[in-house]
Order: sequence, then C-alpha cells, then structure tokens
Amino acid sequence: MKTFSLFLVSFILLYSCKTETKQEIKTETITFSKEGSLTISRAETDSILTTLDIEIAESEYETQTGLMYRNSMKDNQGMLFIFPDVAVHSFYMKNTEFALDIIYIDEDLKIASFQKNAQPFNETGLSSKVPVKYVLEVNAGLSDEWGLEIDDTVSFIKD
Repeated sequence: MKTFSLFLVSFILLYSCKTETKQEIKTETITFSKEGSLTISRAETDSILTTLDIEIAESEYETQTGLMYRNSMKDNQGMLFIFPDVAVHSFYMKNTEFALDIIYIDEDLKIASFQKNAQPFNETGLSSKVPVKYVLEVNAGLSDEWGLEIDDTVSFIKD
C-alpha cells in the first residue's frame, strides 16, 4: 500500500503541474548600418591597402554587443570600436556567428596588434597585448589578404 500511495502522489504531482511548451524565440536580423569610412595605408609608402564602410561602436552597449547575433558581414565592411581610454582591451566571440580578424589600433591610429581568425562562439579572451584606443573587426582572412602589418596607419571619418 505504501508503494501504491507513493506512486499515486508522484502521478498526481507529475500530471497536475502546468506544462508549458517551449516557444521559439525570434530575434530580428541585425543589419549593417554605415556610419563612416575607414582607410588603411602602408606605413612606409602611405599607399592605400583598403577602404571600408564602417559601423561605429562607441556606447557601452554597442561595445559589448559588437557583431553578436549577425550571420555575416561583407568584405568591404567592418566595425570600429572607439574606447574612451587607452588600455589593454580584450574581446571574445560569444554569440558571434562568423570568424573575424580583430585589429587593435593605438591612439596614434597605427596598427598595434592582431588576433587573426577568431572563431565563432569562442568565449576565450583575445587580448590586444598592448594599450590601444581603437579596435577594427573585419571578416577572417582579410588582414592577410590586404597584407596588413604592425604600424600600418588607419584613418576614418564619421558620416
């Protein structure tokens, strides 16, 4: 009888609880919004290596979100992060669906370091290793394709 009572109580509790069905969470696709242009030039010759349309992350929210929840970006686009301070900054790829090259830029607008081919969804911190003021994210492989080097110069204008 004790076993039957335990079974009955378990049965009643299991089936009397309100059951909820899982609902799919739909998120709006975030699209690129051109907010400026950026040019990278060779340090020694001043020859232009590439010009990009950029989206600018300046606020705390924009900086924390970055390119999360997007499924791609065109090769002529990038996201420029502008920090209020010059410091060692670290990025990670949480909720970022495509691989990126992360280009760290010092306060004199010179490339200071790289993190190439940062992998989607990887939450490992990717440090600038040196103090920087700006960070540029572009599709993985582009920094090699353009032949970027430490000390190449960056210039940008906001629209």
